Amino acid sequence: MSRGTWIELGRSVYSRRYRELDLTVGLIIGRNSCLVVDTRGDVEQGWELAEAVREITDKPWSVVYTHSHFDHCYGTSAFLPCDVWAHDGCLSELIRYGIASRKERVDWYRELGKPNRANALQRTKIELPDKLFSSSAELDLGRRQVKLIHPGRAHTYHDVLVHVPDAGIVFAGDVIENATSGFSADSFGVDMDLASWPAALDVILSLNANTIVPGHGDAVDRDFVASHRSKLADLVKLGTDVRTGALRVAEAVARSPYPPDVTISAFNTAR
Repeated sequence: MSRGTWIELGRSVYSRRYRELDLTVGLIIGRNSCLVVDTRGDVEQGWELAEAVREITDKPWSVVYTHSHFDHCYGTSAFLPCDVWAHDGCLSELIRYGIASRKERVDWYRELGKPNRANALQRTKIELPDKLFSSSAELDLGRRQVKLIHPGRAHTYHDVLVHVPDAGIVFAGDVIENATSGFSADSFGVDMDLASWPAALDVILSLNANTIVPGHGDAVDRDFVASHRSKLADLVKLGTDVRTGALRVAEAVARSPYPPDVTISAFNTAR
């Protein structure tokens, strides 16, 4: 089982980093309770994370999903019973596509030659969120407020930012990815909205946080997000020009601020 590493980002706020999928999850501790940000990708990984949380704190926990993709929310069984927070679109997505998505990822792991991961995912129960919101919600952990914010459509239509105002930290899920170029080709799924994504980054910047924690990769700062926002806006414009015939794909790829594989993936899946 792959084990992660805790990184203390601020007072009683932690990220946990994994080699598996370069995943980053989070832990926010208040006086009375704690909040776990994402739960990893299967029942075994969820138990590893739950045990790791108990190494840090014994306070009652709740869970928040940053979005519905398997690597962020399929490990929840280990934490139950507890409140599970998410955007209401996350619930709809898991009900409609969760089982099919699990099968797709089981097959993917088998093709990668990782039968143990495939088997663990196969026996994983997809746990549905029971505390839902559409725009924002606020949690009181005891002398610490945490704000859950839907920034608009971006990586998915139900992304959630987890803002810890007193620490100046935002957990951004896959709205931000700390890849070499700011994105990887896998950042763009069928449920992403490229045109709206820059506005979601504006929401992150408006929170004036000093530390932004991506769903994959190490934490970044405001300058990273601002630079990424500018490049993403350029990519949106190039994609529009391709769709209207103002540019050929090859020309757009040559002008893109992102590598060719990232650019083509974005064009192929853009709304």
